[in-house]
Amino acid sequence: MGTRRKKHSAEFKAKVALAAIQNEETAAQLSSRFGVHPTMISAWKRHLLDGAVELFDKGRKGRKQTEACTDELYRQIGQLKVENDFLARKLGA
Repeated sequence: MGTRRKKHSAEFKAKVALAAIQNEETAAQLSSRFGVHPTMISAWKRHLLDGAVELFDKGRKGRKQTEACTDELYRQIGQLKVENDFLARKLGA
């Protein structure tokens, strides 16, 4: 039987990627220290660097999405109020 594939936690991947970004050790040294193939280390490092932008940009996207949702809800409230006033006048007449 073959060996089972290892599943690493997100914390472990982040720890290895941060160590790779610091450039204090080579990929081979990190590989032997953490027991991970150097290709995986470089992939995790690249993934961390690509995802770093999203960490700092997340607030802007969330705020825009919240504002759009709020605007839609206010529009619906206004429409319901107009319909309610219309029906109240028709029943009162």
